[in-house]
Amino acid sequence: MAQGIQSIVVACDGSEHSSHAAKMAADLAKATGQPLKLLAVFPGTRAERLIVSGVLQSDIDEEANEYGRKAFDTAKKTVSGMVEPTEEVLLKGDPAKEIIDYLEDNPGTHMFLGRRGDSLVRSLTLGSVSEKVVRHAHGPVTVVSE
Repeated sequence: MAQGIQSIVVACDGSEHSSHAAKMAADLAKATGQPLKLLAVFPGTRAERLIVSGVLQSDIDEEANEYGRKAFDTAKKTVSGMVEPTEEVLLKGDPAKEIIDYLEDNPGTHMFLGRRGDSLVRSLTLGSVSEKVVRHAHGPVTVVSE
């Protein structure tokens, strides 16, 4: 394992892809004794749609917390019996930007992401979260695909 790694973080969204990433991250955490942290990002586009619809900020916060809870519960179920996550981090905004910012603010983090497998056209025109993170992150990032 690379020197200087202080924690292993898996980006969770409740999908099967992030569950695969969580399992791989848990395997590494268990093998190295590093703490495993869970990170979820409530998409800013979703929050913006709610704001435009006239939803109260407190309701948006509640929906964000529910999103995080589901993502974290799915990841914890996946890693159950392997390692116990030491922290849950819920962020709000553009997922790629928030993950990149998190990595900048937390040096020594090895990030694990699941790749959703968007179509080639979508990936080429919009770029995927995992591609953006790999392109701009400073530090180790592992992208897990099925």
